[in-house]
Amino acid sequence: MDFVKVQGLSNDFIVIDGPYVPDPLDVVRWCERRTGVGADGVLVIEPIDSGRMSMRYWNADGGEAEMCGNGLRCIARLGYDREWVTSRTFVVETAVGDHEVTVHEDFVRAFVGVANPFRTETLSIAGYRVHPFAIGNPHAVIFVDDVDEAPVDTVGPEIEHDAMFPNRTNVEFVQVMDDGSITARIWERGVGETPASGTGATASAYVAHTFGGLTIPIVVHLRGGALIITFDDRGAWMEGPAEIVFSGTLD
Repeated sequence: MDFVKVQGLSNDFIVIDGPYVPDPLDVVRWCERRTGVGADGVLVIEPIDSGRMSMRYWNADGGEAEMCGNGLRCIARLGYDREWVTSRTFVVETAVGDHEVTVHEDFVRAFVGVANPFRTETLSIAGYRVHPFAIGNPHAVIFVDDVDEAPVDTVGPEIEHDAMFPNRTNVEFVQVMDDGSITARIWERGVGETPASGTGATASAYVAHTFGGLTIPIVVHLRGGALIITFDDRGAWMEGPAEIVFSGTLD
């Protein structure tokens, strides 16, 4: 079975043409970095018509997620390069709705979705104030004074598996910078700490704007690079790079 390896800000994925539903054990095996291809997850994509394509996403632990922001940009680049669509602006269908994308030469602009609180209150977990928002998939955003010293590896999994989140959650540790940007570290459910997350960056920017008063657009600095997040009447948008790395064949 043929695949393509893609990456956005070092958040990397194995892409397979559908229709196909991978076995979760295969996803784990393929994503293993020493004995497999190595990836944060698996994307299955299909062309629909000249202006639409679809994607489904499985995390590296084999669990299917609602959406993937960095993956969205990457498969938009791939679909455009394959000439599945006839315009640089088209629609990607996901489990949580349609996402408009525009493929530029050096970056991809994508509609992420509408941020909604999936809990009505700010939570207190592991000694931190946690802002729970869903944007494509669930996120728990925490403000910290120094993101480099944040206990991502210990508090991240504790919050991910907290009973407040029956489907588990991604966790973002966010520091507001003096220039009005933010720096974030991402604990991704089913993966661990990742160098970047498109929906995680968007959730971080939304909370920083809503509760911290930051002016949009907001630059979100991640371990793998930076995304630009904006908001309008439709919802949230992100701009960032997307790269096709190599192709191969899965056993």
